[in-house]
Amino acid sequence: MTNNTQAQNALQPDSGTMTSHLNGLRPSPSSLFRWCVVAALAVFAATTPGFLSPTSIRSLLSTASLVGCVAVGMTFVTMSGNIMSFSLGASLSATTVVFVWLLPYGAATAVTGALLFGAGINAAQGLVIGYFRANPIIVSMAAFALILGVFTMLTGGRGIYITTSDADIFNANFGVVPGPLVAFAACALVGQAILRFTRFGRRVFLVGSNPRAALAAGTEPWRTVTWAYALAGLFTTVTAVLMASRYGSGDLQHGTGFEYQAISAVLVGGTAIQGGHGSVLRTFIGTMLIAIFKAVLILRGFSTELQQLLIGVVVLLVIMLQWRAGDLK
Repeated sequence: MTNNTQAQNALQPDSGTMTSHLNGLRPSPSSLFRWCVVAALAVFAATTPGFLSPTSIRSLLSTASLVGCVAVGMTFVTMSGNIMSFSLGASLSATTVVFVWLLPYGAATAVTGALLFGAGINAAQGLVIGYFRANPIIVSMAAFALILGVFTMLTGGRGIYITTSDADIFNANFGVVPGPLVAFAACALVGQAILRFTRFGRRVFLVGSNPRAALAAGTEPWRTVTWAYALAGLFTTVTAVLMASRYGSGDLQHGTGFEYQAISAVLVGGTAIQGGHGSVLRTFIGTMLIAIFKAVLILRGFSTELQQLLIGVVVLLVIMLQWRAGDLK
């Protein structure tokens, strides 16, 4: 009897294990919210006059892609546990000026110089934040003021205009596919590959989730944070080059508000605001969702102020649902 009873018990699934397994399969509140948003957005977009026109779709994809490249960079900052960088918009603006300044020396020189400048100015912030354990918000706000202050003095507050045709190549499209969309897709693929398939990517996850554990495992968190900010600068430079070429100038107004749009895309996509959890693929999806939402609001006649308010409400709900789901400690 004893043997039979033990055999029956062994065949019966453990209730605690089954409960845990079912809980793992159950979608989180934040996931349910995103799916509800996607469904509602699909209905509103499909019923919005003019939304499905080729011109509207093309404009939406081009605009979203410019924000998207910055959002890919912001993903690395957020994933590393530093919430967001308030200076990416200022960095974008300053990089457009650097690109235009260097353009007379050739497109290759201008792009190389812009990439080095964008990476360097953001890596310096990452070094201060990582090595000295400074508050990332305060450092990025100080960098925002410093970048704009210096470049306002250098340019006199005026835009610098492109006088050569070397930048025309960056305005090219690929048939019916906008050039910025191709750049965004390439950035997203590269960013996702870095996060998923490199040692650095694994370190970003570890540092973002538990810096002390990363240090105990032999990883220097400050190095990871510095490189995360450098990558943010590199991806932001892609948008800077595209914008300078598109508008024919380097201007300190080009990047206004891009840091807020980028972090909105990152959070709506599902990357945890405290770091250590997320992906560039999610950021890609979040960027598109935000862009579609804005396009629908514009076509339905909502004012700019109301658009910003509604997007802010959506981002706030995502953060609250992350906290309710236990994502935030």
